[in-house]
Amino acid sequence: MSVAARKELIAVVRRRYSEADRDGKKLILDELTNITGYHRKHAIRLLTSKEAPIIRERSCRFVYDEAINESLVVLWEAADRICGKRLKAALPLLLDSMVKYGHLKPDDSLRSQLLSMSAATIDRRLRSIREHAYGGCKKKRAALSRIRRLVPVRTFADWGEPTPGFFEMDMVVHCGERAEGSFVHSLVLTDVASGWTECIALPVHEQALIVEAIDGLRTRLPFPVLGIDTDNDSAFLNDTLFNYCNDQGITLTRSRAYHKNDQAWVEQKNGSVVRKLVGYGRLEGISATSALRRLYESSRLYTNFFQPSFKLTGKTRCGARVHKTYDDPLTPFTRLHDNDCVSKETKAKLKRQMDGLDPVALLKLIREHQELLVAISRKRTPEATDSEIAPFVKNLAIAWKAGEVRATHRSEPKRKQWWRAREDPFANVWPMLLGWLEEQPDMEAKAMLKRLQSSGHGHFPDGQLRTLQRRVRVWRMQIVRHLVYGAEEAADPAAASLS
Repeated sequence: MSVAARKELIAVVRRRYSEADRDGKKLILDELTNITGYHRKHAIRLLTSKEAPIIRERSCRFVYDEAINESLVVLWEAADRICGKRLKAALPLLLDSMVKYGHLKPDDSLRSQLLSMSAATIDRRLRSIREHAYGGCKKKRAALSRIRRLVPVRTFADWGEPTPGFFEMDMVVHCGERAEGSFVHSLVLTDVASGWTECIALPVHEQALIVEAIDGLRTRLPFPVLGIDTDNDSAFLNDTLFNYCNDQGITLTRSRAYHKNDQAWVEQKNGSVVRKLVGYGRLEGISATSALRRLYESSRLYTNFFQPSFKLTGKTRCGARVHKTYDDPLTPFTRLHDNDCVSKETKAKLKRQMDGLDPVALLKLIREHQELLVAISRKRTPEATDSEIAPFVKNLAIAWKAGEVRATHRSEPKRKQWWRAREDPFANVWPMLLGWLEEQPDMEAKAMLKRLQSSGHGHFPDGQLRTLQRRVRVWRMQIVRHLVYGAEEAADPAAASLS
């Protein structure tokens, strides 16, 4: 509704509102706020005022004339076409320098108006000149905004109960602790209806590779791709993917920016599938991409046929508390088999594929590819694995004793320190201490330290008592071994210092 139409409506309703009773005024306010969109208090003020508000027109004043504009263009070019905020800060020094060397000769009025000009006014006065100089707006920004306008937004609440074939798509990076250089990406697609998840390894973040991955994925899916929902990544919102979806009859939608819950289905799989399989280490190069691709090829059947997952069925809010309800955990295969929208031929094909799969063999293959992936990422030779499945099955009962079984989540063992970090304080006097021990084998280390401090052979503070106790303990252990086993062992100062 236009402004003039709202004014006419208020003028007609004002008299009826003044003559109505309390209940009548409530009905009139309800109708007026629904039609105009006004706040209820603002509508009351308009209807109770005796006359319509006076709108005063502001007179436009031409503050900066052509001399100001021409001087501003010269200063902008002299400043190498910087933005208005930077030009505002550079104007005093730049103007003084140009006046000093005779490039500009402004009078006092012109100079004061140039220096008092705000950054917003500078940008506004230079907008048409800047667009003409650069040949219009930036093409990349216009194309991106154009694609965003063409791709509709779909939130989490808009899904309802879709048929199998509508996917949420996201990208998972494998950059480790530093997001620099080129590294491997995982393209993840999750079917909203069944939870069927497909992962594809990409060597770089590139839109053409994404289209090729989707095109290759469609040939091995048990159902056609009907729609794809992405986030606002530039690798997804571009002409390449947009034109591909239009040509193939695929519905392309996007989530709201900074609303990750709009893609809750695929965000769940990013953690429960991708990160669980691959971990958080850094992967880079073609060899790591190939190893990750083989890992996904062996895990896709295990995940979709033998891994049940929860599905959200309802969410209610009571104040700040959110109560969520889930259905029974089912595998994607079971959800597809129970879905009436899936054809009988597809169900029979999935059932035959299910009957030919061994979950333990798939798990063994996943573990082998995880070991290979870690070996490639850490640049070491992979260990040879046993091709027989019987030892792997036997090891399942005791695998928990070894701790983490996934190589991608297993931390590297710390290097043992075999070298001495400090200088041995008793290296020079140890032969003398050995003589004392041979004379009195039961002498305590505390008594030895006091005797050593009074002997004048060096400075030995009380804090070195613990070191001397360890050295004496090692010597006594060697004496015991000699008495028990009859071995000719001498007290080694290096061994004592390292123990």
